[in-house]
Amino acid sequence: MSTTHLEDPSLEYTPEVASATAHIYERISDMVPELEWRLQAPLIHEILRLKQEVGAVILAHNYQVPQIFFGIADFQGDSLGLAQAAMEVDEDTIVFCGVHFMAETAKILNPEKRVLIPDLEAGCSLSESITAADVRLLKERYPGVPVVTYVNTPAAIKAESDICCTSANARAVVESLDVDRVIFLPDEYLARNVQRETDVEVIAWKGRCIVHEQFTVAELRSYRDQFPGLLILAHPECAPEVCNEADFVGSTTAMINYVDESDAPRILLVTECSMSDNVQEAHPDKELVRPCTLCPHMKKITLENTLAALRRGRYEVDVPEDVRVRAHRALTRMLEIGRDD
Repeated sequence: MSTTHLEDPSLEYTPEVASATAHIYERISDMVPELEWRLQAPLIHEILRLKQEVGAVILAHNYQVPQIFFGIADFQGDSLGLAQAAMEVDEDTIVFCGVHFMAETAKILNPEKRVLIPDLEAGCSLSESITAADVRLLKERYPGVPVVTYVNTPAAIKAESDICCTSANARAVVESLDVDRVIFLPDEYLARNVQRETDVEVIAWKGRCIVHEQFTVAELRSYRDQFPGLLILAHPECAPEVCNEADFVGSTTAMINYVDESDAPRILLVTECSMSDNVQEAHPDKELVRPCTLCPHMKKITLENTLAALRRGRYEVDVPEDVRVRAHRALTRMLEIGRDD
């Protein structure tokens, strides 16, 4: 018996679809019920077919669900790593399964390519916490103080900045400027965590990630009580006191590398829940304790709207050239220092 998705006859769960996607389901079957898979496999099969037809490459952030992360992505990783990967591909169309500022970064670094995002409303509480006008006012208030901007920001904010940084190389970027103080935007917690590691005065903005700001010390201690021997890894977008409670603090890439090298049988990743799902696939011998704090913005990206992006060429992300050039300068300065993951 075949299953048709959304009454679209081209999306039937046929023996051909089952056979073509069996290797994908084998990887994620512990996380996806079979009944759910019968609806999703035809979408994955059609996306894989169509991206070849239109000459597209699909990038998936670490916070995407396993069906997207393992099922359709050509490249997986953090936002900057994905944008850099896009610079190395031959395809003319990039479909970015992430949030809007990530797709913008891909466009900044790849101006000749068409960049699509499946849902224009896939935003970010952190990137939306500040405007270009806010940055200009800060520069007026602190004349001559360089602006360091986290890559998790829109192109317009990058364009107002002297240099960008990642969560991994933030300290190195700050200290590379050889100044007494910097304006650090927009993540308050990342700024405070950087301040603990450097003598440079860090002037912070009060932006926060809707996911990472939810974690508390009490929650982490509760997990330790429930799971003896638990290894806790935290992202530096968490509050400093939460990072103090963790056994390791690092970027998403650094956290993945730490899990790869660790012998700990139980690990808690203090970050977005889907990342734990995706890391778990590579480590069946380890127990990934899931806090299950989801990013509602990331979850706006689905198999359905990714297929629609390929079929209809929507939604194209554009960056005005004057903004792109200035934002590219800030990104390039960071890349000259390195990611330091």
